[in-house]
Amino acid sequence: MENFIAKNIKFLRGLKKLSQEDLAEDLKITRAQVSTYERESSAPSIPILLKLSKYFEIPIDILIKNDISKAGTTSFIELRNKRVLFPITVDEDNENLIEVVPVKASAGYLAGYDDPEYIEQLQKIKLPFLPSGKHRAFPIRGDSMLPMKDGSFVIGKFVEDKTDIKTGRTYVLVTTNDGMVYKRVTNTIDKDQCLILNSDNKFYESFKIHVDEVLEAWEFTCSINTQEYSEEELKISSILNMFNELGIELEALKRK
Repeated sequence: MENFIAKNIKFLRGLKKLSQEDLAEDLKITRAQVSTYERESSAPSIPILLKLSKYFEIPIDILIKNDISKAGTTSFIELRNKRVLFPITVDEDNENLIEVVPVKASAGYLAGYDDPEYIEQLQKIKLPFLPSGKHRAFPIRGDSMLPMKDGSFVIGKFVEDKTDIKTGRTYVLVTTNDGMVYKRVTNTIDKDQCLILNSDNKFYESFKIHVDEVLEAWEFTCSINTQEYSEEELKISSILNMFNELGIELEALKRK
């Protein structure tokens, strides 16, 4: 595996307009050490890697495995000619942070999703229980995905290759024609280069979109409700689920 640490140190130092002496002073090491790292004469030790990770706010594995200079920015990296949202933002404890798309700004996400400055200004939170990968939180509107409550947030994991979208799983999709939607997806890319978007609330009809309309896909990891369910809502939700399941069973009987 190729190691990009030497190239990345030099590139990130240049982004911050630091001399080798400046970086050495900030990291409390010698200028000679910085020089040998950048010339690949020696490799940084684990304690030095931790210092570099904390200093540049970039996870160690990204510093080592990815050529950050290809992006021209610390917000995005191009991997296999695809735009990937790296490096992952970390806090002072080297814990991953996720961006939160606010309800009031969700309409603007379609215009700003690929703008580093827009992404950088989004509020960030830490959820230590998330699996590895790039995550983002999106606000949910309406009742098409019951029992998900209007105003809830879905935390999704970025899907780099859309052919990896799994049938039956739910995704936040950023699309050119339908904006930002949260749906249960049927993947028919192999058949017709399309995705079928289904609502869990069967009062809403499914619809099909071409995969080229999908700008971003985020697979459901967890959700956060911002409002408590009342007893009455829970009863109604149970009844709706029962009717939805009954409708599915009736459709199966019709086909038979």
